[in-house]
Amino acid sequence: MLKGVENHSLPRAAAFFDLDKTVIAKSSTLTFSKSFYQGGLINRRAALRTAYAQFVFLAGGLDHDQMERMREYLSALCRGWNVQQVREIVAETLHDLIDPIIYDEAASLIEEHHAAGRDVVIVSTSGAEVVEPIGELLGADRVVATRMVVGEDGCFTGEVEYYAYGPTKAEAIRELAASEGYDLDRCYAYSDSVTDLPMLRTVGHPHAVNPDRALRREALAHGWPVLEFRRPVPLKKRLPAFSVPPRPALVAAAAIGAAAATAGLVWYASRRRATA
Repeated sequence: MLKGVENHSLPRAAAFFDLDKTVIAKSSTLTFSKSFYQGGLINRRAALRTAYAQFVFLAGGLDHDQMERMREYLSALCRGWNVQQVREIVAETLHDLIDPIIYDEAASLIEEHHAAGRDVVIVSTSGAEVVEPIGELLGADRVVATRMVVGEDGCFTGEVEYYAYGPTKAEAIRELAASEGYDLDRCYAYSDSVTDLPMLRTVGHPHAVNPDRALRREALAHGWPVLEFRRPVPLKKRLPAFSVPPRPALVAAAAIGAAAATAGLVWYASRRRATA
């Protein structure tokens, strides 16, 4: 599928992966909603909304306006959440919730990029409390994610410090390329959403994975490969085929892990459309 082992005398290269519906079959934040409910971070009403939100996400994802409203909604919702508690909940349930929904095709691509000498970087709008452990599970070298301000009490203040979305993802990739010596013309990128066009256009080898309609049109217009990932397979069933070599500590953008936030936003947006 990929070219052979890199000539290490050449500039370094990397493969940048969006996470939701690209590497895993569901929304990373929505997947933890039941765990957050059991941990007391969200109430029953918010937990019930996530079932509908997950359906909407899988059916067509969120458009730009919904994503912007999500940022406002989740920053208010997670105000006061204890960051350490979020991390502990994710760590306790990571393998049970995430391992079964990793696309076999994505895991194979990650393995092939590592074998070819390329770094693997997860670039996700979700927060690092969720994305970091998933990246580690996958053997990623680095993670870029949304981060929120954490107060002296160890809780989210409700302010968004960095939002890894749209053009911001592309900026993060260019900054990583400058600091790590990546040749962007030799880099790869994978995403399912048209909102990631800036990221895809940043590299020499963009790929559309399970693309929404708008991204599929763009991919066909530009001659980009369109990949269909359909086989979620637990990593433990791939072992020893899926071998994760020793990797340096993940470089993360930090903090958001708000499972119910997306759910609430999608439910709220759908109600507003219905009312209108």
